[in-house]
Amino acid sequence: MPTPFPGMDPYLERASLWPDVHNGLIAAFRDYLAPLLRPRYFVSIEERTYLVNPDDLVFAGRADVAVVERWRSETGAVAVMEATDVVTVDVPLRDEVRETWLEVRSTDNQRVVTVLEILSPTNKRAGDGREQFLEKRLGIFSTRTHVVEIDLLRAGEPMPVFGWGGTSDYRILVSRGDRRPRAALHPFRVRQPIPTFALPLLRGDDEPLVNLGEVLHRLYERAGYDLRLDYRAPAEPPLAGADAAWADELLQAVGLR
Repeated sequence: MPTPFPGMDPYLERASLWPDVHNGLIAAFRDYLAPLLRPRYFVSIEERTYLVNPDDLVFAGRADVAVVERWRSETGAVAVMEATDVVTVDVPLRDEVRETWLEVRSTDNQRVVTVLEILSPTNKRAGDGREQFLEKRLGIFSTRTHVVEIDLLRAGEPMPVFGWGGTSDYRILVSRGDRRPRAALHPFRVRQPIPTFALPLLRGDDEPLVNLGEVLHRLYERAGYDLRLDYRAPAEPPLAGADAAWADELLQAVGLR
C-alpha cells in the first residue's frame, strides 16, 4: 500500500521508527544513484559514531534504562525497606549512536565529490551529537566538496543558514563547493510534494535530477511501513491547525480514519 501523503509522510517521523526509515532511505538512495552515476562515479555508505548522553537517546528513539530491584518477602508482598537495605540500580552512561551517510566518489582517484546527509534527531537537538555534527559540517564547508543536506524531521532545531528568515516543515540544502558561501535551500511543507534537485558533481559532468519523493515512496511500499503505522492516531510530533485538518481529511478519504 502506498503512503497516503503526497510528499513526506509525517507518520514516518515517529522516534521509534525513524532509525529504520533513515537507514532504509540511505540504502535506497545508494541504489537509486549508483546506476545514474556509473562509470564516472560510485556511491558508498559511510558510518560515524557519536557518544551521547542518555537524554539524547530518548529523542533519538532509544531509551535509557534505570532498574530498581524491589525485594519481596516469601509471601510475595512488597517489603518496607529500611535505611540499611541495598537497592540495585543502573547508573547513566554515555552511549553510542551510529549514523550513516552517503559519499559520491570519482572512480579515477576515489576523491569525495559530494556528501549526502539525511539528518537524524541527534543532529537537531542540543547536545553532543549536534555539536559533533556541526563541527563536521563546518569542516566540509571549508573544502571544495559538495554537500546535500536533507531534513525530513519537523522536530528539533534546523541546521543554521544565513539569508533566509522563513519557516518550513522540511528542507533540502544543496551547497556546491565552488559556490560557497552561496547555497540553494529548498524549503517545503507537509502538504507539498518533495522537491527534486540536481545532484552536484564535477564541473562539466551531467548532473542527474534526484527525485527524493520517488525514492521515499518506493521505500515506504517495499518496507511495508503501512503495516507499522496507525493513521487513526496523531502523527508524532502532532500536526497542528490547518495541517491537522488537512491530514484528517486526507486520511478519511482513503479509508484510514
